[in-house]
Amino acid sequence: MSLVLITITIIAYMAFMIGIGARLSKQNQSSDDFYLGGRRLGPFVTAMSAEASDMSSWLLMGLPGVALAGLVGMNGTFAEAFWTAAGLGLGTYLNWLIVAKPLRVYSEHLNAATVPDFFANRFNDHGALLAICAIIIVVFFVPYTASGFASVGKLFNSLFGVDYHAAMIVGGLVIAVYTTLGGFLAASTTDFVQSIIMTIALVVVLWYGISVGGGFDQTIANTEVVPGYFNLRGPDGSFSVLTIASSFAWGLGYCGMPHILLRFMAINDDRKLKLSRRIATVWVLISMGVAVLIGVIGYSFAKETGLAGQKGFDPERIIVYIARTFGKINPIMAIIAGLILSGILAATMSTADSQMLAAASSVSENLLKAFIVKDLPQEKEIRVARFTVLLITLISIVFAWNPNGSVFRIVSFAWAGFGASFGPLMICSLFWRRTNRAGAIAGVICGGGMVFLWKFGIARLGGVFAIYELLPAFITGLLAIIIVSLLTQAPSEDITGHFDEYKSIMAKKA
Repeated sequence: MSLVLITITIIAYMAFMIGIGARLSKQNQSSDDFYLGGRRLGPFVTAMSAEASDMSSWLLMGLPGVALAGLVGMNGTFAEAFWTAAGLGLGTYLNWLIVAKPLRVYSEHLNAATVPDFFANRFNDHGALLAICAIIIVVFFVPYTASGFASVGKLFNSLFGVDYHAAMIVGGLVIAVYTTLGGFLAASTTDFVQSIIMTIALVVVLWYGISVGGGFDQTIANTEVVPGYFNLRGPDGSFSVLTIASSFAWGLGYCGMPHILLRFMAINDDRKLKLSRRIATVWVLISMGVAVLIGVIGYSFAKETGLAGQKGFDPERIIVYIARTFGKINPIMAIIAGLILSGILAATMSTADSQMLAAASSVSENLLKAFIVKDLPQEKEIRVARFTVLLITLISIVFAWNPNGSVFRIVSFAWAGFGASFGPLMICSLFWRRTNRAGAIAGVICGGGMVFLWKFGIARLGGVFAIYELLPAFITGLLAIIIVSLLTQAPSEDITGHFDEYKSIMAKKA
């Protein structure tokens, strides 16, 4: 009976998401509406949709999984989870504080609807720079989206024993349907709803996990199975200052995340960004703290229920295991368990929908319309946009076919790719007048290229080189922009003129 109620709750939740997409579909009259919502988002939706799209299934599966893995003899430590969460918390605040308002003002001044549009208009390059940025978005967003689809497959496989691939495909198609119907407004509105569901899931799972594990004191005592587990330099003290810095460097990625930056560009009033910043920062700090703690208490839960010794035990599914046990108590608890599991779906959907939109906009707006069909009739723009979302969905399903991939590891690689490719350029574009086209191209290529070089080459040397690839790649991209910009011709008066106008607008709004 409990499984039936859980199933009904999840189906109702998914139907509700599709309903939101259908309701908002009529508000999409152009590709600008479809991809940016006509810049009509309020401060609460802006804040919560930005952070929900940021956290993804990583919050409810990846982060608790890393914290728990070290307790069950797998790859992961509390120190890694802590420093990653701390870096993301600080990065969230600084991104809202430093980047949000300037990007909102400058992107509107340049009439830019996507991140590649912004860079292309900023440097008056609708050729090479636009194409490179669009391709990078597709390259890194496909595996990022695939990680979300994989989370859906893992969820339903763990819960119902259904085939991973069938569950992953159905979940991906549901996300694609409401995103295709409602576009950016649907993605942002559903993300707002999903952030609420995610919060409920975190709180209930934490409470129940502690109660089953014998209370908070016993839960903490059980971590003694790994001496020094809470040591912020790792159980064996192997976390060097450089290793900590590289984990903390997750926060650098925020200023290069297209799906988050789009929220800054879409708010209806830049004066409301301060309120959005406060809401977003508080939610992120609390939710990540709870997620890490769930990983810690997950060991006691797994020990008490006998899960820890079972073959195939997956630390990233600890919330699924807790919710499944929770749902067997009575019908009311089964419905709540359904909401908790919907929270995992919410985390997945809230990121996947934004990623699909960003990738689709790069294909249809920044590649197709810019280089192939330049005079695409407006009535066909929406059709092309929706078709592109479906195409990205199918490609992502192929990438998610392997059920054994780690959600945390896939997301970390894609995060590094965006952070290093776009982060340094975003900072320089907003704050350094001397940045030129050549420097922009060099920064994007060198930053993105270094992610691959470090991840699959240099990091394998071990020792001081075995750090998160975002840190060296971000520095590489930033240095490339500065050095190449200084060694090549200064930007034209037209480009600097727009920069000066933007700065003048910012001064008046100060």
